[in-house]
Amino acid sequence: MKDLILNTPYLIRIISTLIIILLLNKTFNNLIISVFIGTITLALWSGHSFQKIFFISWERFSSINNIFLLIIVFQVIFLSSQMQKSNVMNDLVINIRSKISQKASLAVLPAIIGLLPMPGGALFSAPMIDDLDHDKSIENHLKTKINYWFRHIWEYWWPLYPGVLLAISFTKLDVWQFMLLQIPLSIFSIIGGYIFLLKKIKKKNINSNENVQKSNHNLILLIMPILIIIFIYIFIKIFIPDLFEVSQYIPIIIGIIIAQIVLQIERPLNINKWKEIVLSFKTVKLAIVVALIRIYGAFIEAKLADNTLIMDHIREELLLFNIPIIAIIMIIPFICGITTGIAVGFVGASFPIVISILGTNPSLTDLLSYTILAFACGYIGMILSPVHICLLVTNEYFKTDLFKNIFQLIKPASIVFFGAILMFIIIRLF
Repeated sequence: MKDLILNTPYLIRIISTLIIILLLNKTFNNLIISVFIGTITLALWSGHSFQKIFFISWERFSSINNIFLLIIVFQVIFLSSQMQKSNVMNDLVINIRSKISQKASLAVLPAIIGLLPMPGGALFSAPMIDDLDHDKSIENHLKTKINYWFRHIWEYWWPLYPGVLLAISFTKLDVWQFMLLQIPLSIFSIIGGYIFLLKKIKKKNINSNENVQKSNHNLILLIMPILIIIFIYIFIKIFIPDLFEVSQYIPIIIGIIIAQIVLQIERPLNINKWKEIVLSFKTVKLAIVVALIRIYGAFIEAKLADNTLIMDHIREELLLFNIPIIAIIMIIPFICGITTGIAVGFVGASFPIVISILGTNPSLTDLLSYTILAFACGYIGMILSPVHICLLVTNEYFKTDLFKNIFQLIKPASIVFFGAILMFIIIRLF
């Protein structure tokens, strides 16, 4: 029995730990305990000693990148709460809602936030989605999926995202080539979101809806905090690129701080309001969840006792079963996406394997066609991942069933998958 457990294919080990996380969360409704047990299971099943488990966990937790990531989690919640308490969010919702239908507004608001390369950014837009549903006629599960899905429609190609930049560096494509290649995936994502999510909402014609308020505020001023963060990020990227060498999160941190200062000057909050924002236990709880997810990812990336990587074993297992190369190029990014729950994670873990499979100096046709296929599959894995920070924080906000949300996101994700297959065929034909 012991030998059977130790000889279990790594692909099954990883999938099993994800199932454990989902089942425990569904049973006990406690994400901290669920991710913790899933992480320990993966670590022990991978053959790590308790000493090694502690070392890997502490190394990831205390890393500069992880500390800055946790700072961003706090900042995102603080800025979101600041915008709520200063009525900026309410005014933004009214402004958007006065111009377009409720259905379109539900997609547009998280899409605007999606332009920010911000971990857990879906938590930023979740209150806006909730405010749009003022009569609480939309099911929380549907609001969760809409917020989460449309928050991510740009991340296939938007060059502010680290995952996109990393993919460009691996493929050695020009930025414009990669963007043009990947933009169709955003279109397929919007189509999938509309068909399987937005169409479930009853149409409301705002021209005949007397309850829709008219906005007295300028839209640009309302989204100024978002624009400031984007501007600061681009400015630092161009003029102070060395900051990215310290941590990719520093420009976002600086941008959020400046946005908070500007917002406080424009719409000041008193000390009592700030105490309510800073001393919220919910913020600490989400930070703990994010830290545990990062540690789980560390065991996916860590070297095993034989100095190999888990993904190396998965590739060998797939080759052993004579899986076609094209399937391997789809499966490995998907597995990396579903286990890391972050674009940088699936690109960093799978693209070196994909590029090595293509060989030295692949043709442009091979490079373009397999890049879009690999990225789409990795992205689908990421969007369906039970350890994706945005999904977890949105799920926590709306208090919904994590497993149900993931299962129901398969349909819109399938549109992206078949869209990528179509693009793959078109590129290879022409």
